[in-house]
This record gives sequence, C-alpha cells and structure tokens, in this order.
Amino acid sequence: MEQFSGKTVFPGIAFGKATLLIKEELVTDKSPCTDPDAEWAVYTNAVKEADNQLDALFEKTRNELGEEEALIVDVQRMMLQDDDFLDAVKDLIQNEASRAAYAVDRVGKQFYDQFAALDDPYMQARAPDIADISRRLASIITGINTAFILTEPSIVIAEDLTPSDTLSLDKKLIRAFVTRKGSPQSHTAILARILKIPSIVQADINLNKEFDGKIAAVDGHAGIVYIEPDEATNKKLNQQEETDRAEEKSLETLRGLPTITKSGKKIELAANIGSVEDLQAVIDNDAEGIGLFRSEFLYMGRNNYPGEEEQFNAYKAAAEALKGKRVIIRTLDIGADKQAAYFGLPGEENPALGYRAVRICLDRTDMFKTQLRALYRAAAFGRIAVMFPMIASVWELKRCKELAAEAKAEVTKSGKIAGDIELGIMVETPAAALCADDLAKEAAFFSVGTNDLTQYTLAIDRQNADLEKYLDTHHPALIKLLEMIAESAHRAGIWAGICGELASDPEMTATFVKMGYDELSVSPVFILGLRKRIREME
Repeated sequence: MEQFSGKTVFPGIAFGKATLLIKEELVTDKSPCTDPDAEWAVYTNAVKEADNQLDALFEKTRNELGEEEALIVDVQRMMLQDDDFLDAVKDLIQNEASRAAYAVDRVGKQFYDQFAALDDPYMQARAPDIADISRRLASIITGINTAFILTEPSIVIAEDLTPSDTLSLDKKLIRAFVTRKGSPQSHTAILARILKIPSIVQADINLNKEFDGKIAAVDGHAGIVYIEPDEATNKKLNQQEETDRAEEKSLETLRGLPTITKSGKKIELAANIGSVEDLQAVIDNDAEGIGLFRSEFLYMGRNNYPGEEEQFNAYKAAAEALKGKRVIIRTLDIGADKQAAYFGLPGEENPALGYRAVRICLDRTDMFKTQLRALYRAAAFGRIAVMFPMIASVWELKRCKELAAEAKAEVTKSGKIAGDIELGIMVETPAAALCADDLAKEAAFFSVGTNDLTQYTLAIDRQNADLEKYLDTHHPALIKLLEMIAESAHRAGIWAGICGELASDPEMTATFVKMGYDELSVSPVFILGLRKRIREME
C-alpha cells in the first residue's frame, strides 16, 4: 500500500480504479507549408470547430450543473476571438510559412509564458486557459483526439485539471479527484464541491503510470489517497463511509424544521445560486429563501445586453418558485473575473480593484434601469429584495436608490404593476464596513460578501495559490469588521446576513450567531448540515 497527502477540497470517502490523466505533448509538423492561404483556411476552420465543441460543452454543463458553472467555458470561447492571438498565428502562417498546427502550438506556448510571468494573479490564471484552447485547436487540426474518457468508476489522478477537462468527463464515473497542483479556489475545486465529489489538491503523489488501473481509495476528510489500500485501511474507510451515510440520512430528518438554536435564536438559512436552473436545488435542499441570486448569468455568453422582458421572466421564475420566501437578487456584478466582450471593458492590471459591479451600473444607467424595471415587475409575483454590490460610499447607495425610484415610476407609468422591494447592500469593501453606521441609515439590510471583504482587508488575491498561506479567513481584523457590521445594522434596526463562502465554515458558524447575524446564505448542498449545526448550539 502507498499513501499520499494533499489539501481537502470536498470531504468524503471514495473507492475506484486509479485513472491517470496524463497529457501527452502534441507533436506538430515543423516543416514549411507550400500554400499559406490554404493553411490559414485550415486554422479558421479549426476555430469554427473549436467554437462548436465549446458551445456543446457549454450546453452540457448548463443542463447538468447550471448557468454559472457553464460560464467557465465562455472564457475559452472569448479567447478564440482574441485579436492578438489571431494575428500572431496569421503572421507565422503567412510570413514564415508555418503549418497551422505548429503555429497554434508555438503561439500558445508564447502566450502561456507571457501570462504566467505577469505579476497580476488574475492574468496569471488565464495562462492555463490559453494552453487549453491552444491544445484544442492543435488537436482539431492534426486530427488527434486528446480528450480524456472514463470507462469505469475512477479515482481521477492528474497533474492538474482544466475546467474543460473536468466538465468533459462523465460525472457518473468520477469517484474522486486528486491533483498534484491546483487550489481549493480553482474552478475544478468549485465544481467538485457542487457535485459532492471527494477531492484533494496539491497532493504529493507521483504520476507513476504503474498506478494506472490499480485499486485506489480517497479519504477526503483527512486529505489522503491510497494506492492498493490494505485490509485495515479499507475497513477504516468503510466505517467512515457508513458514518457519512448515517450522517446524511440524519440530515434528512431536519427538512421542514426551523433553523433555531437551543436558546431560541432564529437564523434564516438561505441559498446562493447562479441562475434559474439552480432553483430546484434550493427547493430540494430545503432552503428558507435565496440569500444571493447572481444576476450575471443573464449578461454572459451572449453578444448584447439582455432585454427587460428576458430579465423579468428569470426573476419572476425565482419569485414564484420560492412561494413567498425572500429572494435576494444581486444587481449586475460584472468586471474582475467575470467578463463579457460586448461591454467593451478596458484591460486592467488589477481588475478586482477596478471598473466593476455598481461602478459600471452607475455609469451605464440605461442598462442599470432596465434591470431595475425587470426586478420591480417581478416583485409583483413574490418577495424580492435587491442588493447592490461593491458599495464603498453613502453617495453610491443614494444614487442607486434614486435610479431604483425612477425605474419603479417608469414601470407604473407603462401600465404594469411594480411590487415593493427591500433595497440593501453587499458589504464587501473595508470602506463600507467602516462606514456601516451611515450606510445602515440608507439600506434595508446588509449582506456581507466575505470573499471580497477578506481579500480586500488582507490585500490578498484569493485566486492566487501562492498566497494561500496568508489568506486567513479568521484574521482578527476581519472578525472586528464583521462585528462592526452586525452592530451597526442592529443599531439602525435593520437585519444583517452573511452570503460569502465563510458562511458555511463550521468553525465560524457559532461566531456569526454570537455576533448576532440574522441570516446565513450558502450553497444549497450545505443547507441541512448547517441547520443541524445551528440547532445543536446553545
């Protein structure tokens, strides 16, 4: 028996055959071509085929996982149309008589090295996407199929996995993920949590081909992968698996019960979702509402802004599905790691601190008011609340409220019914936390986005794996800010919630309840477990 350790992404026990996914290097023909125009046609046809493949992958992912997860694919679709990449390939083909596959491979490696060497972690994170799309194009041109295929239940072991790798695999055959690289914040890690697949990253395992096909087991609780586990290990893991199943079964008994501590403190336990396709998961996991409905899915993967009617139908569907429970919809938060080409956003060295979210909406008021009108119309069909992201100053909130009032008046003037909406804010900047007393006088509620609040407070990009040891989500400064936010809300008579990933952290639940937070919003899969934890508190 051999065992290797790494960092847990999602706990659980898994058994299966070790399946090594090793990317073999594509060998391309370096000899000069005799007809550059024909070779350029080969490349442009490959781009069309790659776009068709990614479109199919987008639809597959949207149907299986939801709209937001499918947006991962759009990053690569946009790269297919990147002018710099296109011009570099064209130059090699037409001016150096390179064959299409060789040109793609060469440009892909060049761009990968350039992005990987950048100081900005966001731009560094684009390097694997460039490598992925280059490989896809080269394999189409050469006719060599490089896609990974699973044929039996597998413990998937790899150096790393790109989002398209993960999304392409048959989810029914994946028992666990184990990678030598990657981070708990990667797209693949997020997908593993959504799918409830035991997963380990940064494992110290060797990609030894002798492991391929051998019996393997993963202990996602301890972050250990075993190759040919012995009898004692199998027995221990089977026992843990039985415990996990019993725990899952016990959680089912909590359906329909209030989320309340033994001392009588009531917490509203809501769900975070990314599209209307996620509504069933909210219902299936017995959430008490939606604490964060990300509206970006309506704006991405398309060539123009969504209209009022399209948005109205999406928000109305959420309001009706929740049958009177509160649905909190975050207004458009595009920019930073979420891009759409038709917005024409400028390139930025540090997009997380740049032109994003409410900053765009307050400039593009016609676009913003279209969304607000759709929200007010949908509010006539259920209990809708709205929160504005990335608020840093009182004037921003006041301006948002002015535009909301104008939008509501426009709905009424058009002869349609406008419902009532609670207008709150996401507290995710240190500025908003420090000015919480003043903001609480203007807001109907606070919802803390702990992901951004943590990275801005600690000056750490949460997507940068190299900084992971510094990303302390329990940092005293963050705790103090969270206390201030809750206290400011309650002094003003409004409620406060948490909608970031920290809301599902078992080490923080008691802290949030003690601070007086009224609502916790998490991924639907965590609802019942969090309810159990809260009901066991004094």
